[in-house]
Amino acid sequence: MASTSTTSSAGERVVSLPVVTPGSAAGRTIRRSRSGRRRAIVLAIVQILMIAHFIQWRMTGRTISPVEPSESMEAVGHGIINAGAIFFALALLSTLLLGRWFCGWGCHVVMLQDLCGWIMKKCGIRPRPFRSRLLLYVPLILALYMFVWPAVYRWGVVPLAAKLSFIPDLAAPAPWHGVTWAVVTTDFWQTFPGVLIAVPFLLICGFATVYFLGAKGFCTYGCPYGGFFAPLEQYSSGRIRVTDACEHCGHCTAVCTSNVRVHEEVRAYGMVVDPGCMKCLDCVSVCPNDALYFGFGRPATRRGPINGAEPRPNFDLTIAEEIVFALLFLAVFLAYRGVYDAIPMLMAAGIAGCVTFIGWKAWRVVRDESESFHRVRLKYKGGLTRGGLVFLAVAGIVGLLTLHTGYIRTTQAAAERADRRVTVPRSNVFSGSPTTLSPEMQADADRAIAGYRRARFIGDGGHGLLPYPEASLRIAWLLACKHEFAEAETRLHGYTEKYGVHEGICLDIAALMRVQLKEREAAHYERQIIAERPNFVRVVDDLALWYEGLGDVGNAIAVCEEVLAAETLGAEERLYVMRRLSLLLLAGGRLDEGIALIERTIEIDDQNPAAFNQLARAHVQAGNAAAAITALEHAVALAPESPELRDELAGLLESLGRSAEAAEHAAEAARIRTGDGG
Repeated sequence: MASTSTTSSAGERVVSLPVVTPGSAAGRTIRRSRSGRRRAIVLAIVQILMIAHFIQWRMTGRTISPVEPSESMEAVGHGIINAGAIFFALALLSTLLLGRWFCGWGCHVVMLQDLCGWIMKKCGIRPRPFRSRLLLYVPLILALYMFVWPAVYRWGVVPLAAKLSFIPDLAAPAPWHGVTWAVVTTDFWQTFPGVLIAVPFLLICGFATVYFLGAKGFCTYGCPYGGFFAPLEQYSSGRIRVTDACEHCGHCTAVCTSNVRVHEEVRAYGMVVDPGCMKCLDCVSVCPNDALYFGFGRPATRRGPINGAEPRPNFDLTIAEEIVFALLFLAVFLAYRGVYDAIPMLMAAGIAGCVTFIGWKAWRVVRDESESFHRVRLKYKGGLTRGGLVFLAVAGIVGLLTLHTGYIRTTQAAAERADRRVTVPRSNVFSGSPTTLSPEMQADADRAIAGYRRARFIGDGGHGLLPYPEASLRIAWLLACKHEFAEAETRLHGYTEKYGVHEGICLDIAALMRVQLKEREAAHYERQIIAERPNFVRVVDDLALWYEGLGDVGNAIAVCEEVLAAETLGAEERLYVMRRLSLLLLAGGRLDEGIALIERTIEIDDQNPAAFNQLARAHVQAGNAAAAITALEHAVALAPESPELRDELAGLLESLGRSAEAAEHAAEAARIRTGDGG
């Protein structure tokens, strides 16, 4: 057996797979992988289940929270345990036993990359893996940022910044409420991008990364989950192993879509040790001697060469290039991440990987005598070909686009920093006598407005190449902080005309009208919105409370009853309005109707302590203390750690002469407050 080394016509050194004498395994055609078909079916089933999950949510309005590893960020940052966090924890634990199997058999992004690779193969394109030393650490860095940094920021950085004045101002984390469970959700799509981002994401993290970086290129250089799976895989006892029947024919390496040099690793170690191995089992399936198998034994951390020297990895970049292009990757990533408040982190990582490759290849075209890409000769014996000129032109356009994106992102970030320093409560801005901004906040507001205006879409008078709706909203808010209410209202109306009506924006428009003393116009506006969109229940609530504040409870009740008559309300929306209506009925003196409606809401949702508490107060208002105690006991059973509920129950019990029970609940309330530090 021998191996060959030749030089291509483009001047590239090409190292072939081993050559074995005729009649051996190397002389046979590589057979089709049975595992590939099985894995495609499994991945298709995973995709179907994801679609079914989405459809079930759209039909019922309530479902299990997304079974997506990124949801684990809620657990780390806010203590919220959801289905995604549970799933990710189980996937990590299973990796310690079976190796990196989830990527190959359960990831929809892997399915997308495999599909793109299969389509390219049918078109005669065989992407070559881009091999870099430093960029291999990108997934781990992203994983630490997503799943470790939030805790470090909350418990370390923010407290330190509060003590050291030279640390710049930081965004305060959301209040910590302890560990809570949120396995069920009514807002399934809250953390996912819309269609306008989802489609480019699929094109970049699917097609583009495979085309430029090789099969599973996004997994190699952009997937944060792989950042944890890869190191854990090294401790797994389950891996691809080899028997003495192996002839090192190279069939296994030829079919591996994880870019693993299988034949070299099994020869040197008796097993596959590359952390990129996703247990696709294609190598096992195509082995002509059935010499490969998945089995358990010593992990990769205890590997040692059993047959000659360890194989030396081949990288495309020199050490100097590694440093330069790693810095380029970082710069591109920072330029694209969050730009226009649209590009998510994983998409930015995919873009950065592709742009880095294009930059490196363009550098090689300029530097080397000969260079090619996907069988297209870019340069030959020092002369650029037509393909080379086109490639350099594309690289130049990509570079200019990236520089412009970096300018927009920098402008946007400066505006956001100034915006964060305008710390005015919403209640103050929309009050009857809003406080005037300090000179420092006034200057910050002006800087933020100027920055947002530059970052906006060029069609809106800015410098951006894509729409940036959030900029218009922030400008309107900052104008309101400066008491320029009419201009803020005009901008929000313009936003709704361009980007559509949203419930929160409708509330802001009504609030701006009222602070300008246009109260009747605000009521008319909200009635129009409700007529068109009765599911905007917060607008319903706002209008009803406004009528109640005027003493016009009858109109407030009418608003809620009209909305409840609409057939388009979902279950959660109907319940929301019913609760408001029950309170209005009580306020209007219609006690029996109010109590009956509260009891109906409890029949729908009997796990709401606030509903039982309100029922208790209604019974007290009706003079039925015994029924009130029963309702409060239900509320306390649902929220046993609420000192307020226990105090209220103690007062009712005392009024009926049940002093011993009252004292017991009062003492428990005091204990809870002491335990909470109150």
